Amino acid sequence: MSELNGKVAVVTGASKGIGAAIAKALSAAGAAVVVNYSASKEDADRIVADIKAKGGKAIAFKGDVAKADDMGRLFEETKKTFGRMDVLVNNAGIYRFARLEEITEDEFHQHFNINVLGTILATREAVKYFGPNGGSVINMSSIASAGAPEAAVYSGSKGAVDAITRGLAEELGPRKIRVNAIAPGGVETEGTHSGGIVGSDFEKAMIARTPLGRFGQPDDIARVAVFLASEDSAWLTGERLAASGGYR
Repeated sequence: MSELNGKVAVVTGASKGIGAAIAKALSAAGAAVVVNYSASKEDADRIVADIKAKGGKAIAFKGDVAKADDMGRLFEETKKTFGRMDVLVNNAGIYRFARLEEITEDEFHQHFNINVLGTILATREAVKYFGPNGGSVINMSSIASAGAPEAAVYSGSKGAVDAITRGLAEELGPRKIRVNAIAPGGVETEGTHSGGIVGSDFEKAMIARTPLGRFGQPDDIARVAVFLASEDSAWLTGERLAASGGYR
């Protein structure tokens, strides 16, 4: 695979799970990759080491997507290290399912700060470094963005990501910057294991409603990200691609 030879990509929240899979897949396709993380330095360093062991180029960079100064430094370092900027994957995010009576102000602000404000701040900084040929911004939405029971805050934050994707696609299109979103269904990650989802009745119910008959894997999402980062998707912007095995 060489669809992204010479390109530079930043993946936020890339120290584990879907973000880590995307970082490795972008590298395998030829891109130099910046692995952003907020806390898991050891995991981020492991992803970078894995990419380098396979002949790729990567660095790890600590930064909170919800802090403008951190995002400014992230993209300054990207340009300093690799000389350009072509692809941004806004993967950093959190999720917690809770009944209405269990929702707290702190939980609301945490979801919207990371999932929504983080997407905006990272994109705002990234577009300063895209060249005359534009670039690709890939936002991480969710099948739950249309609304799901016991997920009002999470669904609301991902619904906002869908709206941001459509709005910025129109705003940035004249600059040849494409903005699309991936909406995963259930995916087996460290988070879904630690959250008790994998192996639960909830997972079984989701699989029962999934035509392809299984939970997703991070690589399932990573392959879609490579497509959206590459020229194979040059005529796509403002789209929300469901990567859910047919789950609705």
